[in-house]
Amino acid sequence: MHLLIPAAGSGKRMGADRNKLLLQVRSKPLIAWTLLAAEAASSITWIGIVSQPPDWDDFKAIIADLKLKKTIELIPGGSTRQESVYNGLQALPTNAAQVLIHDGARCLATPNLFNACSEAILKCSGLIAAISVKDTIKVVDENGIIKSTPERKQLWAAQTPQGFDVKLLKQCHAEGVRQGWEVTDDAALFEKCGMEVRIVPGEETNLKITTPQDLAIAEFILSYRE
Repeated sequence: MHLLIPAAGSGKRMGADRNKLLLQVRSKPLIAWTLLAAEAASSITWIGIVSQPPDWDDFKAIIADLKLKKTIELIPGGSTRQESVYNGLQALPTNAAQVLIHDGARCLATPNLFNACSEAILKCSGLIAAISVKDTIKVVDENGIIKSTPERKQLWAAQTPQGFDVKLLKQCHAEGVRQGWEVTDDAALFEKCGMEVRIVPGEETNLKITTPQDLAIAEFILSYRE
């Protein structure tokens, strides 16, 4: 299975002056934990890190330090996540039939989750890891007034990995460029093109590291695992 890791973001919400994936938790950069999980996943054979070239020296040093055995390529990122994934898709090996896309900031995903998504994408054209929502969700207008309360059992919180048929995802990205669509994940492009996206059970600990508080939670989870 081929894996793309969008890693071109900044650390603005983290209060950092550099790529947040270079910040450390338990003496390793965030991207290192993501790479270690991908390395340990038996289904993953090729990894592409989509990032800005100024970060490449740091990423190369991390890869060398981890002594990873799987093929890893650095791919130039875009100005948005959508552009970065588009670039990553163009850089996939020609024999790539399916691809998993996993945010580098979700450094707590386990090898088991990568393997489960890899197996599931062989039987469908699109999927996302997700967990059912536990809290009651309110739809609120611009004035802070609650407008509705969706049925909770129909709500799922999207995670990554997300998996797709490569040919179909490339077509969806091309259509997104043509239509000028701006989306936050690849599943949304699939949906806009009328394609089916399935749910694979995610992991409660598969957090996206966005704030300093998230770093503290990641520290606790990794300490518990060790």
